[in-house]
Amino acid sequence: MKLKELFSAHDMTVGPPWKRIMEFAVPMLIGNLAQQLYNTADSIVVGHYVGDNALAAVGSAAPILNLLLALFVGVSTGAGIVISQNYGAGNREKLSESVGNCITLAAIASLITMVLGVTVTMPMLRLLDTPASIIDWSGGYLHIIFWGVAGCAFYNILSGILRGLGDSVSALAFLLLSTVLNIGLDIWFVAGFGMGVPGVALATVLAQGISAVMCLLKLLWMRDIFDLTFSTLRLRRDSALRIVRIGVPSGITQAIMSLAMLVVQSLTNSMGETVIACNVIIMRVDGFAMMPNMTFGQAMSVYTGQNVGAGKLDRVDQGLKEGTAMAVGFACTITVCLLLFGKYMFDLFTDTPELIELAYRMMRIMAGGYITIAVTQVLGGIMRGAGDTVTPMWISLFTTIGLRVPVAYILAWLTRCEAWPNGRPEALSISLLVPWVMGAVISAIVFRRGSWRRKMEQSALI
Repeated sequence: MKLKELFSAHDMTVGPPWKRIMEFAVPMLIGNLAQQLYNTADSIVVGHYVGDNALAAVGSAAPILNLLLALFVGVSTGAGIVISQNYGAGNREKLSESVGNCITLAAIASLITMVLGVTVTMPMLRLLDTPASIIDWSGGYLHIIFWGVAGCAFYNILSGILRGLGDSVSALAFLLLSTVLNIGLDIWFVAGFGMGVPGVALATVLAQGISAVMCLLKLLWMRDIFDLTFSTLRLRRDSALRIVRIGVPSGITQAIMSLAMLVVQSLTNSMGETVIACNVIIMRVDGFAMMPNMTFGQAMSVYTGQNVGAGKLDRVDQGLKEGTAMAVGFACTITVCLLLFGKYMFDLFTDTPELIELAYRMMRIMAGGYITIAVTQVLGGIMRGAGDTVTPMWISLFTTIGLRVPVAYILAWLTRCEAWPNGRPEALSISLLVPWVMGAVISAIVFRRGSWRRKMEQSALI
């Protein structure tokens, strides 16, 4: 494949499904891993140069950040699916309109999120009983992130457009560049200038802004596929509503999951700074472990969307078999790596032996769940690509709210002891494993019922 072709849109409606999926998924996987490095680099740098409390401060901010970024998730998901379907159908006018409307929606979403984030950050941290030793650091970190949230908004949504066009390589290249910059700025601001927690927040904002600019420039150079003018930027009722309608369930899912994380974060906070820092380490490693599953879910959405747009519905079933096999294979490899090398990964974040041992115990509980997540993500990705974003939303809501939160609090109550008066921290890991397994079972049952196929057939007629 020539270099120019590598950095261009890819048609996933022709050729072997496994090959098209893999060509798309591998660059996106590397990109997702690179994006995970943003927060991970923040945690490693503050953990080593400032201390465990700073590590806990950055981690305790994550649920609030994820909650308020839910709007981006919704618009980005809607953008990817609508763009992929219009591209698969070969409809240049609709594609141009969709791209322009996505960019305008990104601007609106960033403005709303900035105002909300700056306003509610400190009240939410107090509501969660964030320890006094870290609350100011957490608040300062979040304020800087939200003031510069436009970079995050535009990168997520513009990269969603590129992925919808089948171009996961360009988004990867821009993200790798900004990730290297982010890590360099982290070390420079914290170790060099002694800026502490605010330094890693500022580094993240600057790096994300650069990746967003690069994505925009790439879209401006793709005039052979669509038109990007002031006219296409104007919100069109039908186009904007379709993007929002498809994306809102994913945004709601993200918001509800983040709310559940906030509720569980309150339980985590009650166990003390050590458990908070331990949970941060686990979630950072979990972010990397989850990336292959999330990547195959996104790849299957784009693959399904393009083939639905082209009216090639038979390729969806073929892609299901081959995509599931690849996703499960990756998940098994990740699980083995976690069990064998997990403890060495935790060494990157802290030099405290007790913290490393606790994190490893908790991660071993979660390790097997990544295989079930692979199944859930592939099935959910196909349903979303077919236009059915509501069913995956309800599955996520049930497993997150109906299972994770009750399991966490019940197990914490049952495991109270003198050493752990508010419950053992392993309860937090088990509360993740249970909904992961149940999510795969429920997704398989719902998928076999086939109601999503009606959505797919309707989308093919649009």
